[in-house]
Amino acid sequence: MVSSSDVIEMLPVEHLHLKHVLQTVCALEAVVLRSFGPEGGQVLFTRDTAEAMLSRSGTRILTALRLEHPLARMVVECVCKHSSATGDGSKTFILLLASLLRMIHTNACKEPNVSHNYHSREAAEAATARHLADELLAFALKKLDELITMGVVPYGYCVSWEDFTAKTHSQGHKNYCHVKELLASFFHTRLGYTHCDLITSLTCELLTNWNFKNDLPSLSLKFVNDNFPALHTPVSGFPISCSRLIEGQVIHRDFATPCPKADHRPIKAVVFTGYLQSQLLDAGHVLELRCGEQVMGENSTNERSIVQFSAWAERSLESVIANLQYLGVSVLLSAVKQSTAVLALAAQAEICVVECVSEDELSLFSRLSGTTPVSDCCMIEAGHVATLTFCQPILLGAHRYVHVAFHDLEERPMPKPCSLVICGPGEGQTDQYACAFRDGVRMLLTTLEPTGMTATAEMTSQLDKSISSNVPSSQQCVMDTGCVIAAGGTFEFLLHHALLKYGSNFSVSDNTNKGIPTLSHLFAKALLSVPRQIYSRRPQHFLHTETRILSFIQNNSHPFLSIVYNQEQNTSPLLECASSDCPLEDHKASVHCSRKADILSKDFMLDSGLESVSCKYQLLLAVLQCVTSLLRVDTVLYTHTALHTQPDRLANIL
Repeated sequence: MVSSSDVIEMLPVEHLHLKHVLQTVCALEAVVLRSFGPEGGQVLFTRDTAEAMLSRSGTRILTALRLEHPLARMVVECVCKHSSATGDGSKTFILLLASLLRMIHTNACKEPNVSHNYHSREAAEAATARHLADELLAFALKKLDELITMGVVPYGYCVSWEDFTAKTHSQGHKNYCHVKELLASFFHTRLGYTHCDLITSLTCELLTNWNFKNDLPSLSLKFVNDNFPALHTPVSGFPISCSRLIEGQVIHRDFATPCPKADHRPIKAVVFTGYLQSQLLDAGHVLELRCGEQVMGENSTNERSIVQFSAWAERSLESVIANLQYLGVSVLLSAVKQSTAVLALAAQAEICVVECVSEDELSLFSRLSGTTPVSDCCMIEAGHVATLTFCQPILLGAHRYVHVAFHDLEERPMPKPCSLVICGPGEGQTDQYACAFRDGVRMLLTTLEPTGMTATAEMTSQLDKSISSNVPSSQQCVMDTGCVIAAGGTFEFLLHHALLKYGSNFSVSDNTNKGIPTLSHLFAKALLSVPRQIYSRRPQHFLHTETRILSFIQNNSHPFLSIVYNQEQNTSPLLECASSDCPLEDHKASVHCSRKADILSKDFMLDSGLESVSCKYQLLLAVLQCVTSLLRVDTVLYTHTALHTQPDRLANIL
């Protein structure tokens, strides 16, 4: 019987202090800062195999590092989870994480060590830091969406999927231009200025073609995001300017038998997920042979049985091929590799077979053709047969694939299927472009379907009816269409001001809310680390931009900024909203979201593009949750084997 203390003594132990956590995150920060911001460079990695990788993607840079410390791997895992959900913010994640930890470390060191329950000052600082991190997270979960809704959103733009997918983008469709600026800003931070316009145009064209009729806008974006591996084809050895859209679907396999003859007749295809011959054996016709016994005359009987079985199997397979011919099938898409006999009979019947097609591609094919895959060769019916306009080989780079196009059906409202060909000089660059495309789609999905921004909806029920009719326009602006704001630190400057204004409404002597001024000031100060790094090469631009934005806010104060404070004090914000210059009195959400933004962008902002407010909101929450998780780690136990998570095994050990 081994005790728990014996187990701990046998294992290497590392006690983590607050400074260790900060040092680990600062080391990651030093790596990503090299490529941070609009003027950041690319990071070059070399492998032991002499393979080189050049990238500006924060996620790619972090995942390429050889991280031995478990705390660093934990941080990278948090970054990857956030980036996979929103497609953006990996470098800003690390930057904000390091800034918050520095703020927490500074405040924790200022606290006097008066508790007699701790054996060292480091333990007291760690406890103070954990408590401060928990309070910051609780504060953000409760008030961050409200502060963003009332302190940032009024200075942003509202974009919608309808404007984005309009067939004709005239000068009146300004929101379409905003979406293109949003994508261009995103691709600039990932790939640089050179190819921003090309990649942005390809993305817009791809998403416009995949706009499902009579369907929710978010489903179209989600469809492209979920099926992106099957919707794009990477081609190395060509410049990115050769990237393009092609009609139909590209199946990343070659024909196992000769391709169908090109004629004017529609082509019939079937998706089969099993083995044709094994299905025949599973039908109950299994030959049983006795082994291990030598009986006189039995060998000739066995040989005769084998010959009879082989003949029966061949006739059964021929009947399956004949059934496919009767249905007019000339293309068989198989999820597995078929036997030589199947390929020979299929070639004789002029049925081309495409083997080992991936599950993603078969699923997309079935969705676009309106058919269902079949797993039993004896159950193939007309409902499993898809109609294709053509099925032909296509040469992309050094590989030959299968190119199919689908027959239009009036009763099935589908978009115009197209595939994206992404070209790059090398495999690393091509993969980087593909990841940028997919992350751009994820970012748009997060932007056009924001979550959590429900502050106005919650406050509406508590406001007086005389002003509640004005409030839903703000809710509609955020929830239905998404909000974007000028890049270059605008979001951080505005939220910084909103946090300080909110914290100043509470007195330090107030026992109920005594921690709010400290939390607001700490959070606001940490936010400024982002624009400081953006303008790190030109510090005067940081001060100039901050001064002009704050001056604009003071001269054009938003009347709803005090609603949060009034709600805390149980007072009516009626007086705050009764002024004649209330931006919501005309009941137009577009005016509310863009009137101030037009002035702000023209007068105060450089040509820095746009960024998503919803992505920023989710980024802040993810960073605060990561801070809380990191500071809760007290000890690292190193093991030489995999951890046993079964309860009974742990009980036996303990």
